[in-house]
Amino acid sequence: MTTIAIACDHAAWQLKDELAAWLRDAGHDVTDLGTNGPESVDYPDYGYRLGEAIADGQAAFGVALCGSGIGISIAVNRNPACRAALVNEPLSARLAREHNDANVIALGARLTGIEMAKACIETFLATDFLGDRHQRRVDKLGQPKN
Repeated sequence: MTTIAIACDHAAWQLKDELAAWLRDAGHDVTDLGTNGPESVDYPDYGYRLGEAIADGQAAFGVALCGSGIGISIAVNRNPACRAALVNEPLSARLAREHNDANVIALGARLTGIEMAKACIETFLATDFLGDRHQRRVDKLGQPKN
């Protein structure tokens, strides 16, 4: 069983609810960090919450959702412990894990339907990081040079 934190803004709360239920049905422990309705909220707040959950070890993986997936992925990536990848189909989800050791998958609720979102998450969770030549590159992500 994998612990997964999921967070979204107002544009993605319905997709979040569907994905959280689907992940629970698949046997995962899901931490829902909100939001939970259509009232306007600021995606950075939820991206930061998700980043903290990953950094604190509360979750092994995260699912970040907003209208496009862009804003919340930027917010999550402000946390040095996170490597959030915005994906649109299973191949990019697989490569994000294999090559970048991504620990957060970001999706756009206005751009990605429920079945494609499930396919992306399923691939993301089933894929291992390849390490080897990719490890040194991932290590550099936590040590930016001026």
